[in-house]
Amino acid sequence: MHRRDFLAGALALPAIRHLEPAATPRFGCAAITWAGKDDVAIDDISSLGFRGIQLRTAAVERWGSRPTELKDLLASRKLAFTALSSGVVLLDPGREDENLELHLRNARFARDAGGAFLQVVDERPGGRAPSAADFARVATLLDELGKRTADLGVTLAYHNHVGNLGQAPDEVEAVLSRTDSRRVRLLLDVAHWQAAGGDPVAAVRRYADRLAFLHLKDLQRTPADAGGRAFRFVELGRGEVNLQGVIRELSRATYDGWAIVELDAVTDPLLTPRQCAQTSKEYLASIGYSP
Repeated sequence: MHRRDFLAGALALPAIRHLEPAATPRFGCAAITWAGKDDVAIDDISSLGFRGIQLRTAAVERWGSRPTELKDLLASRKLAFTALSSGVVLLDPGREDENLELHLRNARFARDAGGAFLQVVDERPGGRAPSAADFARVATLLDELGKRTADLGVTLAYHNHVGNLGQAPDEVEAVLSRTDSRRVRLLLDVAHWQAAGGDPVAAVRRYADRLAFLHLKDLQRTPADAGGRAFRFVELGRGEVNLQGVIRELSRATYDGWAIVELDAVTDPLLTPRQCAQTSKEYLASIGYSP
């Protein structure tokens, strides 16, 4: 090879690397919108082309003694069992053993049904502000649970959530900074993060190396005189969360894990869960992403 040809090839390498496709998430959908009708959710989510599903404890109630039946059903629908929502890690020391065993039973079920992650939230103390002792206690419980779920082959995913101890960004950090990142990963819910005063794009940047997976979710602020909380969750693209910025930041971080589309309930009683999920899918397609 002539020196001139070698130099031309070497100079072209950065441009070639620049043209390589960036990492993109794998898109799934959460069954929560279907309100426990998991068989319908599985069929709908599969038919819409999503690649993964997140289930709740209704699945344990239905398939608890038959996890391989659920595993086979999901395989037949070409759906990965991304995560099982396991509920609350309680602060009450008197219920620690009972609560830990509950989550471990759920983790065993998730493992046997082919699940990858166990999602948990924590508990906000009633009638007072959280204390450093609360954050330390939850961190200890999460570390212990994360160690035991890892022994089962299931990764613990800690979910930031409005109304719980890990609500505002500084509160989530107060928990995560006290836990072992090898045992406790972050399930970043971008809408809950924004509702609690945070910037979801900055959160992806901050926690890219600690993400278990994400909840892709949107929210609308509600009028102050509407009663209840000051926001409601809506289909992707109908709210104010910078979802394009979130996904771009994931690509910059070369994140290729799961991003689960989640909507707690239908936004109109005349709509079906499938129609709501279809709207979110169409939004993803409109910004260049396909489940």
